[in-house]
Amino acid sequence: MRALVRSSLGNVVKCFSPQSATPSRFVRQPAVLYSRKMLHYETEARGQPNSQSYRIYFKTSDGKYISPFHDIPLHAVEKDSDVPPKKMKKGENEVLFNMVVEVPRWSNAKMEIATKEVLNPIKQDMKKGAMRYVANVFPHKGYIWNYGALPQTWEDPEHTDKDTKCCGDNDPIDVCDVGSLVCVPGQVIQVKVLGVLAMIDEGETDWKVIAVNADDPDAQNLNSIDDVRKQKPGHLEATVDWFRKYKVPDGKPENQFAFKGQFKDKDFAMEVIKSTHEHWKALMQKSTNSGEIECKNTVCESPFTCSSEDARKVVESAPALSNALPLSPGVDKWHFL
Repeated sequence: MRALVRSSLGNVVKCFSPQSATPSRFVRQPAVLYSRKMLHYETEARGQPNSQSYRIYFKTSDGKYISPFHDIPLHAVEKDSDVPPKKMKKGENEVLFNMVVEVPRWSNAKMEIATKEVLNPIKQDMKKGAMRYVANVFPHKGYIWNYGALPQTWEDPEHTDKDTKCCGDNDPIDVCDVGSLVCVPGQVIQVKVLGVLAMIDEGETDWKVIAVNADDPDAQNLNSIDDVRKQKPGHLEATVDWFRKYKVPDGKPENQFAFKGQFKDKDFAMEVIKSTHEHWKALMQKSTNSGEIECKNTVCESPFTCSSEDARKVVESAPALSNALPLSPGVDKWHFL
């Protein structure tokens, strides 16, 4: 059930397919060597894939368990013994961000960072007691990008955005990696931010950052939202269509968008990310109401910091990894709207 992949941070990460125990369903990464010395992470799966017990926990290369929500830095930083950490740049103006991949492209299981659980592992969302899978709304099969979140960001549900006039959705900010590589759940990649889409989901602001894996073959040609339009014709339109309709098969109305569904540019996206990072910092310092958000962490300095031993006990208390449950045939059903 276990697959080993080399992440774009230069390490070998233990990854587990959430959808199937058969080798043919694993997503295989190319064997590429990376020269950058970067902070890197491993994952440890617990429970039974395709069930409510399944969790993907995160740990550092030296085996210390961490929260992907709070302990992985927002900015990709160099790790070098001779110089202090700094923001990772390509050229003079490009800052890279860490992205935690929750859902690989073409898959359907709605995997997400468990914001209300200690250490915030990735788990599969549930709806009415059943495992949640995103419907295939023709012509889209599953998620059409690698989908995930930027760590150390938070869309504050008590903050009304000045542009959307709606409050945040109480989650880390979402990211769509529009590159060609297919990732695995729990993979931490470095991304270049290209733009952002403002989705309004049931009256809440739900930003969708558009980015590309910095190690993707497409990355050198994608430096702005306009580059996506030129290099990948129709992909941005498909993205709006996907987010507009993906809940309709579940009986919900179409989602709406601020700015008439138009993508905002990189500079705008950077300001959105900066704002959500500031909201996260307030959350970690108890300067704002955390509600049901679980803020325990092992790395960042805050009133919620817990010991490595306590973190280890949390993971060890979870069920051991077991064989995956079979997928429902309905996962591959097409919906024509």
